Amino acid sequence: MRCPRLLLIDDLGGERDDLEAQLLERGFAVDTAASGEAALRLADADIPDLILCELHMVDAQGLSMLERCTRDLPDVPLIVITEGSDISDVMQALRLGASDYLWKPVGDIEVLIHAVEQALERSRLRQENSRFKQELEAANQQLKEYVEALQQDQRAGREVQLGMLPPTPMAIDGFRLQHQILPSLFLSGDFVDYFRITDRHFVFFIADVSGHGASSAFVTVLLKNFSRRLRREYRPRMLSAPGEILRWLNQELLESQLDRHVTMFLGIIDCQDDRLAYANAGHFPAPVLTEAGEARYLELPGKPLGLFPDARFESASLALPERFRLALFSDGVFEVMQAPSLAAKEARLLQAAREHAELAGLCRELGLAPGLEAPDDVACLLLSRGE
Repeated sequence: MRCPRLLLIDDLGGERDDLEAQLLERGFAVDTAASGEAALRLADADIPDLILCELHMVDAQGLSMLERCTRDLPDVPLIVITEGSDISDVMQALRLGASDYLWKPVGDIEVLIHAVEQALERSRLRQENSRFKQELEAANQQLKEYVEALQQDQRAGREVQLGMLPPTPMAIDGFRLQHQILPSLFLSGDFVDYFRITDRHFVFFIADVSGHGASSAFVTVLLKNFSRRLRREYRPRMLSAPGEILRWLNQELLESQLDRHVTMFLGIIDCQDDRLAYANAGHFPAPVLTEAGEARYLELPGKPLGLFPDARFESASLALPERFRLALFSDGVFEVMQAPSLAAKEARLLQAAREHAELAGLCRELGLAPGLEAPDDVACLLLSRGE
């Protein structure tokens, strides 16, 4: 390690030489100067680690020298040595930036060495702290830039994701469909879609991908791609047995190895026969069917997609009344609702679905306002006719 270099300023040659010898003996490198001007020239050429300055030099430059040093070399500690008894000069020196002071004659070299080592250690700690602060500020700036770039990417991804969603509201052969998705982050793992698949059939579904953020949102891209494929590659029997569609999608997700599972409720409406065929892949809560002023859950068991290779999905169907509403939610809705138990939340969901025919009113009743900061994504889909 480099030995500390000291600059000793004293216009009395004998005392200066004695101190220099003792400091050299203790392993310090020492430069000496007999005047303030000479000292500043030495300091300009090579900045010392510490300055020892006689406060009451014959040329009366002690205080002015101190002031210039602390102004021009603010990071260099300075110890004043004085033989006077006027404490006011010492206090002035400390106010000007001196880090310590010693009285002449410095009879005990250990006192001097201790003062020098303490001043050097404090200087080292200040410099280290300053370096850490600079490194932290640089790291914070890099992090800020990274977060800003990430947020820009997330916003762009959000725009792409919004572009994948169907129009809202949308009418298909007298049926009205509306949806709203409130992501907990920029991107959502919840997804809805509805589209005509034949002249007399249309498909609708609500899906909830496990996890949050970009990795979950990526699965929604696969779901949208699956919607497009379904339009082209469906089998006629699937129109009355949507459990077959879930079985197909289950295999697709397993083969993708994305380490994400999906819950989904999928329905197919036959507009000619006024029938709903549906299947449920572990989606909770079950859709709420409202007709004739009464609301009930449309429950059907099923396992999530992307977990079980041999999973089978039951299909069910029902005749649709002339006037009805079918409200579908992701389970994030229960994270927002204020109620003492799950049973109370389910009861409140039934009541809200029964009382509100419009999606805006239903969401408002449940506390699902745009910009909501929720712990989980929330998706709502409302299918209705004659309301």
